[in-house]
Amino acid sequence: MRLGINLGYWGAGMDGDNLAVAQEADRLGYDVCWAAEAYGSDAPTVLSWVAAKTERIDVGSAIMQIPARQPAMTAMTAATLDSLSGGRFRLGLGVSGPQVSEGWYGVKFDKPLARTREYVEIVRKAMTRERLSYEGEHWTLPLPGGPGKPIKLTVHPQREHIPLYIAAIGPKNLEQTGEIADGALLIFPSAEHLEETALRHLRAGREKAGLTLDGFDVCPTLPLALGDDVNALADVFRPYTALYVGGMGSRKQNFYNQLAQRMGYEKEAAEIQDKYLAGDKTGAAAAVPHSLIDQTALLGSVERIAERMTAYAEAGVTTLTLAPAGFTLDERLAALRAGVEAMERAGLA
Repeated sequence: MRLGINLGYWGAGMDGDNLAVAQEADRLGYDVCWAAEAYGSDAPTVLSWVAAKTERIDVGSAIMQIPARQPAMTAMTAATLDSLSGGRFRLGLGVSGPQVSEGWYGVKFDKPLARTREYVEIVRKAMTRERLSYEGEHWTLPLPGGPGKPIKLTVHPQREHIPLYIAAIGPKNLEQTGEIADGALLIFPSAEHLEETALRHLRAGREKAGLTLDGFDVCPTLPLALGDDVNALADVFRPYTALYVGGMGSRKQNFYNQLAQRMGYEKEAAEIQDKYLAGDKTGAAAAVPHSLIDQTALLGSVERIAERMTAYAEAGVTTLTLAPAGFTLDERLAALRAGVEAMERAGLA
């Protein structure tokens, strides 16, 4: 099992610290550094900056949002970042959610699976540097009856195949991800529930493509917080968990709430959502079960974190992405180093 880090969103007041965290991860031998985007900082700009300031660590988008860019533009960006970084770029894609897609980008959030499949096909075709033509339900290239003609990418990526990941939560999306991608980006992963909530669906998709999970990167992100008081550490993440389970999406369409339900928290997920959507964010955070946080984060001593890492490795995780938590840079760097120490203690390094 390999280690990665996730810097989250740029512009949250820790930008200088984020770069220091990425550089320390590079020094420590972490495998990949991911950056996110929603409706603030964009991932490619952040990743180009991190790539320029590091030497060995891969840089990946977790995620570049599908409604934000035409697929050919994403292929251009991926090829450029791979070239500039010396072959260190990983392309992570996702459909975002209906509020962001329709409210920020003005793109209807309909048929997300079909849109994702076509998007991936176009991106991959463009990056082969063959002349680009495509006829689908959502994209037709070139447009018919006009001056457009099939053209090809002029940038030469460093590698013939840039690894492509998809952020997936729901069973159908996970199955399609197994079929068409090189890896899956997972959030709120529980080692105890990973087989039923993710792996069996990914495996079904791989089987559709005539493949196995061998070589497929199962890549969940988990917060990591170092300390002796596990309960106090978990409380730090209550607002974060409540935001996703309670307020990320509508009442009818919240993928994270549905995931919590599949993990056995049906009643609790409903209560969190009711309170969050009613404006009671404090009550929603208080309603998050300690066990839900503890199952989806790495909390406690190095020894305890090592035990949890072993559980994730045994469950089938191939790259464990850490979001090192702390109120200061020193605390975040200590968490980063603890991740490596825990891996070594668990015999996973």
